Amino acid sequence: MLKRGIEMKRGLIFWAACLIAALVPASAVIAGSSEKDEMKARHKIEEIDVTARDTLERVFKDSETAKELFDKAHGYAVFDNLKLAFGLSGGGGSGVAVEKANGKKTYMKMGTGGIGFGIGGQKYQVVFLFEAQKPFDDFVEKGWKADASANAAAGSEGLNVQAGFVNGLAVYQITDKGLMLQADISGTKFWKDKNLNQYAGEKKVEEPKE
Repeated sequence: MLKRGIEMKRGLIFWAACLIAALVPASAVIAGSSEKDEMKARHKIEEIDVTARDTLERVFKDSETAKELFDKAHGYAVFDNLKLAFGLSGGGGSGVAVEKANGKKTYMKMGTGGIGFGIGGQKYQVVFLFEAQKPFDDFVEKGWKADASANAAAGSEGLNVQAGFVNGLAVYQITDKGLMLQADISGTKFWKDKNLNQYAGEKKVEEPKE
């Protein structure tokens, strides 16, 4: 009986060791994958923050009015987008919305689609300035879609380079050539990026240089 008991214990130890050997590598893979995803997300977050700061600096350089509106704004959002046209156009990008009072950041995505002409791509940035808390919160929490003329949010004046807020919003579009006289973001949607936000810290946003 004693011998049999010893053999049973040895058998249990053997199978326990096998189980541990099988589980440890799997756990290591999962942990490694999670760490890699986090590093990738944090790198993306840093890229977005740098692009947002640089874009605002460029807009302020081209438009004194934009800087004045920024100083009055409750919050802002900056997006970097690449639009491709091959008969049908489409594109996508990412950005960040910032509440100025507390520096809280919400990372977001943007996507655009429609009928394009020609073949090629256009890279541009879009800046939203929100006059008050409600339009800012609605944009962040509910997302936003620009209609065919994008006048739904900007009013009858459209999205021209603005001297003031229109319906609580001012929008600027900038390309490699500089600030556009009229922002063209029709057919574009904006929504939260759940993946990036889970890795985003509470770090304050570095404001652009004047």
